[in-house]
Amino acid sequence: MSDSSDFLVVGGGIAGAAAAYFLSASGRVTLLEAEASVGMHATGRSAALYSEYFGGPAVRTLTTASRAFYASHGTGTTPLLRPRGVLALGSPDTADAFAQAHAAGALAERPVVELTPDEAQRLCPVLRRDAFDRVLYKPGACDIDVDATHQLFLRGLRAGGGRVVTRAPVRESTRVGGLWHVRTGGPHEAVYAAPVLVNAAGAWADRVAQTAGVAPAGLRSTRRTAALVTLPDPPGDPGPSAWPMVTDVADTFYAKPEAGGLLLSPCDSTPVADPAGRVRADDLDVAIAVERFHAAVDLRIRGVGHTWAGLRTSVVDDTPVLGEDPAAPGFFWLAGLGGYGIQTAPAVGALLAALAAGNTPPAATAPLTPALAPGRSLAAPVR
Repeated sequence: MSDSSDFLVVGGGIAGAAAAYFLSASGRVTLLEAEASVGMHATGRSAALYSEYFGGPAVRTLTTASRAFYASHGTGTTPLLRPRGVLALGSPDTADAFAQAHAAGALAERPVVELTPDEAQRLCPVLRRDAFDRVLYKPGACDIDVDATHQLFLRGLRAGGGRVVTRAPVRESTRVGGLWHVRTGGPHEAVYAAPVLVNAAGAWADRVAQTAGVAPAGLRSTRRTAALVTLPDPPGDPGPSAWPMVTDVADTFYAKPEAGGLLLSPCDSTPVADPAGRVRADDLDVAIAVERFHAAVDLRIRGVGHTWAGLRTSVVDDTPVLGEDPAAPGFFWLAGLGGYGIQTAPAVGALLAALAAGNTPPAATAPLTPALAPGRSLAAPVR
């Protein structure tokens, strides 16, 4: 006997939770999560930044389309987005990257602005004047309350009659009589059935596809390292909590205010052949992040606290894989979100739900073509 729903969603990260949330308006949803709790991997290890300047055209369209959800679902005391801003430093040897970032950022709802060095130092007083010759400011970038957003999706799923089943790794998926039958392992082995199966399994999405006899999308996982560092009392105002995030146009590091200190990353992208094990921070990558930060500021960190690493999973063209597989009726992909999963979650969830339920896609994502072939990813919007 199979446990029946209208929709099965595999993967309880923020993308799967968003899809389940929006799908719950069209039927009963069962969300299957392999781990003991949801959001343990990429979702729980995000830099938590909303940036309409980040990613290619398709990603930026999805990010912009997500802003209204973020703005309307927070409260005055606990908003889902808080203004942050980003300073992107340029040097003579990154002139081409600076020009590209400037041109792409000019298309954002709040366009990038080139600041003078004095203006940049007023926003972040510890910047070294010899570390850059030009700087872009991205005023629309915000901090995201990732946990609150994730929990909002899960509460909405349950309020709509859906449920979350943890410790339920997918072992086999077969389609019989118009239904997908998904057999799970774990402590309570069971079979779940639905006409629609959504593959939102992140770094494991190709494996889930293979359990269903569906060709993999060619997903690649890479490691991104982060470290939370403490600071001495820095000179000048504003204090660190009010600084913008600081990065460079070549994307070799970032420093983002977090928990009274800074979240540092060397923006590494180390291939991970097997994401099954726990991904851990490499001490060398942490040291590189600290070195690059020190090169940009007149400040020395007091110490390195918690370090971790997360997985970023994408296809070659670095755009989301979203839509029904052309060779597998009722099998929908929601994968390959790379480092953009948090900021695009409301839009990708709503778009996936519309496609899977046979509804009209939201107008905000109308410029995108949800076509999987060739490349199994979204087509870029026409501008």
